[in-house]
Amino acid sequence: MSFSTLGLSDALLRAVADEGYSIPTPIQARAIPAVLAGSDVLAGAQTGTGKTAGFVLPMLQRLTAEACFVSGAPRRRAVRGLILVPTRELAAQVESAVKTYGRHLPLVSAVVIGGASFHRQSSLLRRGVDILVATPGRLLDQHTQRNVDLSHVEMFVLDEADRMLDMGFIRDIRRVIALLPAKRQNLLFSATFSADIKALSRSLLDRPVTIEIGEANAPIEVIDQVVHPVDQERKRALLSSLIGGNGWRQVLVFTRTKHGADRLTRDLNADGIEALAIHGDKNQSARTHALSEFKGGDLRVLVATDIAARGIDIDALPHVVNYDLPNVPQDYVHRIGRTGRAGATGQAISLVSTDERGYLRDIERLIRKSIRSQTIEGFEPGRRTSSHQATRHRSGEASRARRMPR
Repeated sequence: MSFSTLGLSDALLRAVADEGYSIPTPIQARAIPAVLAGSDVLAGAQTGTGKTAGFVLPMLQRLTAEACFVSGAPRRRAVRGLILVPTRELAAQVESAVKTYGRHLPLVSAVVIGGASFHRQSSLLRRGVDILVATPGRLLDQHTQRNVDLSHVEMFVLDEADRMLDMGFIRDIRRVIALLPAKRQNLLFSATFSADIKALSRSLLDRPVTIEIGEANAPIEVIDQVVHPVDQERKRALLSSLIGGNGWRQVLVFTRTKHGADRLTRDLNADGIEALAIHGDKNQSARTHALSEFKGGDLRVLVATDIAARGIDIDALPHVVNYDLPNVPQDYVHRIGRTGRAGATGQAISLVSTDERGYLRDIERLIRKSIRSQTIEGFEPGRRTSSHQATRHRSGEASRARRMPR
């Protein structure tokens, strides 16, 4: 099957070809025809399976078919497509996909997120946009200031709905839905089909086409998963050793807390390994800069919390490290899904201390498989290292890391 068999316009097929794609992923092959047919869709797919194009491409086609302007203001575009996402990074990624695939179309898009200029966003909205990508809080703020009219929305997408609920957005989601016209097409995309997601879908969707690609909550099979048992106080030394000793060049590291992300970033930089952190306390400029440096290959390590990492979409990202295991097992699936995307191979490494064994059991129960365990020589749990040896080890790793070519 090729994209040309899915019913997409020549302008969209040209944009897809410009990106080097010819064969749709399974979620795209099933979702695109359903959306083009006008059906509501409930779609479940693992992270990294191409679901963004699965709703962006048919949305662009349906909204291009007929021009629409706000009544009484013929030169102002109405918001006809609304895509609601949980985080700023994901919003930027989705809007980038809208611009990329819509480059040969006359549609205008914008992104509305917290941490960016409210005034600039207001100006864009007042000039009019066809497709709006937004996070819930900032969208409602703009609506309260009467800068955006959602009464003309024809297509509504709720992306990463499971994460939306995890982050406590259900009340804001319902407030947004109340602002939309009753007659519209609804698309709900989620990595998991929890009971809460099913309940939300029943209230939002009208006789939906249900699409589920792969087992819910199952990590992508091309990812090599490994656990390294290690004492908590030696995780930092082990991580520096793995990165420096193996010459890893692009590593996404997850911590459980914002404070932990900042501390680990300082420690890695002290070891001569260039790292930056992104989390909710960082301003949008700092987050955008760190993500841009990492995507461009100029930053060796990006340390992130779960919320900030949503929307990180990097082709062929080779390494994801769980410095701390998540206490919510589904987050493990989301984390490691940053690698192994679009058929590429990837490695997910988890540094697991004794007090995290319960979290590991919960993860293995969720994904229904045991994760391979490998103890690294010199970092065996319970092994004591003198302060002199630890300092000499870190200095050696730092020296080797500095000698690594950029």
